[in-house]
Amino acid sequence: MKKKTLRALPCPVLIGLMGSGKSSIGRRLSAKLKIPIVDLDEVIVDKAGMGIPDIFAKAGEEGFRDMESAALAAHLEDRAVLATGGGVVLREANRELLRAHRTVIWLKAAPEFLAERIAGDSNRPLIANQDTLEKLKALAAERDPLYEQCANLIIGREGAEKDEIVSLIIQYLKKVQA
Repeated sequence: MKKKTLRALPCPVLIGLMGSGKSSIGRRLSAKLKIPIVDLDEVIVDKAGMGIPDIFAKAGEEGFRDMESAALAAHLEDRAVLATGGGVVLREANRELLRAHRTVIWLKAAPEFLAERIAGDSNRPLIANQDTLEKLKALAAERDPLYEQCANLIIGREGAEKDEIVSLIIQYLKKVQA
């Protein structure tokens, strides 16, 4: 398949825990596929007019999840790479939407790998003022089975370069399209 026809491939949806690379790998995929990226966290921040920690402080996690669900429903069928938030799988309605999509890719990573990447990130309210590794272990225990329910492809993050992962995703999209 020639580069110019990459944009005809099915659009990927990236899921996984915070720090797994959904946004950064999504941006690289967007550039390769020559289609936009829709980062649900950015959509929520733009719509709310405030950062994620402020949304959590004012509306609570439930309020944030309401916004996340609305953003997923609004953008799931966009002709774009979709980078979801880590908690998008917590609601059954969102899992149903994701399971109906044939190109959901779970960027799976161990809590230890993620803790190194995101320690000290003040834009992540679920880990603020807590032991990052312990919180990530708890989130993984809760969410990994949910990610697995939704994923059409699982890619391990440890030891894999981002460009390698982009190539694996493009190979998968070509296979799905065939």
